[in-house]
Amino acid sequence: MWTDPLEMERTRFLAERGISNDRLERGLKWLAVAFALFHVWANTIGSLPELTLAAMHWGGFAFFCALCVPLVRGRGRRLLILDGVLGVAAFGLAVYAVVALEALYARGVHFTKADWAVSCLGILLALEMVRRTAGWFIPVLALIGLTYVVWWGDLVGGLFHFPGLTLETTLFRAFFETSGMFGSIARISSTYVFMFILFGAFLLRSGAGEFVVSLAHVLARRMSGGPGLVAVLGSALTGTVSGSAVANTVSTGSITIPLMIRAGYAPRFAAAVEAAASTGGQLMPPIMGAGAFIMASYTQVSYLTIVAVSVLPALLYFLSVGYWVRIEAKRAKVAPEGVAADAGLMRRSASFVIPIGVIILLLVLGFTPTYAAGIGIMAVIASSWLTPTPMRFGDVIEALALGVKNMTATAVLLVGVGLIVMVISATGLGNTVSLLMSDWAGGNLVIALILIALASLILGMGLPVTASYIVLATLSAPALYDLMLTSGLVDAISAGTLADSAKALFMLVDPNAMVTLSAPMSGAEANAYLAQLPPDMRPLIMEQSFTPAILTSTLIASHMIIFWLSQDSNVTPPVCLTAFAAAAIAKSPPMATGIAAWKIAKGLYIIPVLFAYTPLLSGDWGAALSVFFFSALGLYGLTAAMAGHCEWRLSPLWRVLFALSSLLLLWPLSLVAHLFLAVGFAAIVWLSSSRFQS
Repeated sequence: MWTDPLEMERTRFLAERGISNDRLERGLKWLAVAFALFHVWANTIGSLPELTLAAMHWGGFAFFCALCVPLVRGRGRRLLILDGVLGVAAFGLAVYAVVALEALYARGVHFTKADWAVSCLGILLALEMVRRTAGWFIPVLALIGLTYVVWWGDLVGGLFHFPGLTLETTLFRAFFETSGMFGSIARISSTYVFMFILFGAFLLRSGAGEFVVSLAHVLARRMSGGPGLVAVLGSALTGTVSGSAVANTVSTGSITIPLMIRAGYAPRFAAAVEAAASTGGQLMPPIMGAGAFIMASYTQVSYLTIVAVSVLPALLYFLSVGYWVRIEAKRAKVAPEGVAADAGLMRRSASFVIPIGVIILLLVLGFTPTYAAGIGIMAVIASSWLTPTPMRFGDVIEALALGVKNMTATAVLLVGVGLIVMVISATGLGNTVSLLMSDWAGGNLVIALILIALASLILGMGLPVTASYIVLATLSAPALYDLMLTSGLVDAISAGTLADSAKALFMLVDPNAMVTLSAPMSGAEANAYLAQLPPDMRPLIMEQSFTPAILTSTLIASHMIIFWLSQDSNVTPPVCLTAFAAAAIAKSPPMATGIAAWKIAKGLYIIPVLFAYTPLLSGDWGAALSVFFFSALGLYGLTAAMAGHCEWRLSPLWRVLFALSSLLLLWPLSLVAHLFLAVGFAAIVWLSSSRFQS
């Protein structure tokens, strides 16, 4: 049942030692089933304290990680035994954290020798499990952070000076209290993330994975460049149930990349399309990796709201990738597939459509995401009996074990990242970095977006995308949120449309504010006028200047920008794991594939700008659809300008005209201006066609 890279690693590890793994396989399988059922019970009909659930969650997954990913390659049976000992020890340490907490509080949080040993070993084991699954970057970063809290923060001057906490206090917060390993990130992992990963495992085991690829074939069979569009559609549909870009690439790419190559696409382009499309899987509702759940926790905005406003941006992204496929098909003269329709497709759709519909309905009715996922799992089992491949008892057991397997690396990663979050919150580094970013940006939102994009790229070289989002959001989301609101405030002051309640607050600084703010002024004058406010008055001014809906949509936008930009490490050299995975399937040069994927996935950089300057995430569907329509046109024109081809070859002059008109369509302008631009863009397309044909 362990059929992912972790399984292959463990199987190879055992084979090198001549050890039969059948017994271990069966034991792990049934332990995984029991552990999955424990999570289902705790998240639906049961109830456990937050620390208890988080600690048991980590202890169990650390055990599976220790046995699935070896400590060192190429060693003997003794290291296998050591891995087992470490796994059992991790679970035992988690139990100790739960059992000993009450006595620890009774002693006034004074450690015994056992407390010292358990907390130190627990942190080291947590970092070791992260090292096994995600490399050295996070463990080293966490150790630097912990030593900063205890020791060298007091040696640093300036903004980053921190007087320090005692080692005992630091270990208590890191291991025993719900602010470190077992804090909010672990809670999200043990509830929302696990339940939806398990739901995805049931969907895949029911045959939904094969259905979405078949559906993509049917939808794209008559379109130009059909095999490439199958990759885009298949990855988009798979993204609704899979939160991993690499897993999406390996699963759909093993089918779509050979299809594209046989149809006439270059191997590098085929791999790049699959990598870019699979990256979009983490942007596609309802699962969106762990990002949507963490975002809901950070912003205190409902998960349903975040998922709802994410639909149009995700569609825009997949359109931007699809444009590359169509244009390349026209350039390479790739014919449609022309495959026959699948007669049994509609019957097989039940195991995909019904469970997704049930989850959406339950979320709309106000049920919690974890409860909705639990009911969704039952809906998968029930609806599978409407298909040719009903899920029997053995299939349910396999799906439960598959869910634990798929969650192992994510669980230990998120618990480890909790240590970094604890350091940031305990030291106030988030506020410090936010102030620095605001200072470096000089109040310019574009510069702030560039800084965040650069930071996400650098962090993405060593961190998985979820961890990158958590760190970046903790450090920079407050500053970005403030900059976006400040930009809107400056616009309101410049136009003389500031609310009277906000003007009244300005009177504490300027007695003539009611008169001064009623007249229009330049942007520079508005910035200067705003600068006279004391910093602690700004939040009050903003609360009076904007409606709750605007404040909420701006908060979502600030986090969504960071979340989207954190995905770029999947397709941006020098470290682009998704592109490398696709290159391995296509047998194309990894770095060249990464560069091509980066170009195709340009939507990762363009669409976040729309979040900052347009109402795409506002929840106002009329305004959002307007932005979507004109942005879709702009993205097509920009793709054509970059490729030098649309439905026909473009000369350099027409490429420039396409680029300029496309940028204007993407620019935040009035509806009337955009309509004129759309007509102008259509004229440019027609004229370029006439000129080419003549």
